[in-house]
Amino acid sequence: MRKNKMILLVILILPWLSMPFLGKRTIKRLYPGALFMFVWVGVESILAKKRVWWRIYEKLSPKIIGELPFMLGPFFVGSLWILKFTVGNFIRYLFLNLIFDTLFAYPGMFILKRLGIASLIRLRPYQMVLLFMGKSVIMYGVQSLANKLRKKPKSLFQKLFS
Repeated sequence: MRKNKMILLVILILPWLSMPFLGKRTIKRLYPGALFMFVWVGVESILAKKRVWWRIYEKLSPKIIGELPFMLGPFFVGSLWILKFTVGNFIRYLFLNLIFDTLFAYPGMFILKRLGIASLIRLRPYQMVLLFMGKSVIMYGVQSLANKLRKKPKSLFQKLFS
């Protein structure tokens, strides 16, 4: 089981090694969508546990949720990267998400199951892809709203006192 904890650590840490290549401005600009999705997936993991959609067999620590390495690693950082390359082009965004979601649901979950880390229980891989795609649409909407609010012109009061 020690090997699986190392795999979970790699899943958590490896995406963060790419963060410097995103750029500080990009991270700051796209943070709202990724943060929203992080919180959403956290709430979803509670629902998934109740409904037994999937089971996480190996955790980094018994005191934290099993999805945390995925949430903080590939989901959070991956959301930033996907938004960076697709913001403003919804079709490209959907297509890229479809590719990554499908890769996670089919070969990804198969590998995790073979390693004894996680498996789908009451959810089929295609249902996981649909669930992930639904979340992707919501994240795109949140990020679009955040971008609009950021571009909103300042009032005269804000200009005088900022």
